[in-house]
Amino acid sequence: MAAAKIKLYTNHGCPWAHRAHISLAELNLPFEEEIIDLSVPRTPEYLKINPRGLVPSIEYNGEILTESAVISNFLADQYPSHLIPASDAPGGAFLRAKIAFFVDTFISKTTGHFFKAQWGKEEEIETSVKEYVEAIVKEIEPLLANAAPFFNGSDKLTQAEVLTGSFVVRLFTLPKYGVLPEHILTDLSAKAPNFYRWGEAVSKHPSVLGIYDEELMAAKTKERAAKLRAA
Repeated sequence: MAAAKIKLYTNHGCPWAHRAHISLAELNLPFEEEIIDLSVPRTPEYLKINPRGLVPSIEYNGEILTESAVISNFLADQYPSHLIPASDAPGGAFLRAKIAFFVDTFISKTTGHFFKAQWGKEEEIETSVKEYVEAIVKEIEPLLANAAPFFNGSDKLTQAEVLTGSFVVRLFTLPKYGVLPEHILTDLSAKAPNFYRWGEAVSKHPSVLGIYDEELMAAKTKERAAKLRAA
């Protein structure tokens, strides 16, 4: 079987695009990348590829797919691996449902508070951090009771980490640069130990760290926060 021709349209600062990088790294797939500058209007050429102007987009053997979860799930299905079982494997459909629920819960219940803690008004940061920690404790902590160190007792990265790892690595690195209050991690360690152990493992994984430059990310996040607060 000939190797697929894969081209990823991405931006290394975008946590959504980061998901596709984690997928490609964990599946060990060669690809070409084109960096899309998100600070300027998209070019007509890119809008033909993705009319929404978002990243990531992927060209796979001449066909275009967009949206990070769609791309990552397609790659996991196209290249069967440890990331996620086939739906017809024993217990496969149930585990896929568990992963889907975990990812949906993580994104829908926690990331809004996380973004507000980074970019919200100065006087709202502590409230956003408190709400984020509370959401992790209530919604995510119980779902990681059997993490070992990854989702559902896995000793390897799973699709649950592929689709959340870009946010987790930011959580575990940005506080040291003052982007988030440092106590967010001590609070999580005390109140959500399952999550904290899992998050530490995720944030150190080579596939998650592949494109991640934490110093640059901290600088860019501070810059964006300053602009948003001045607006």
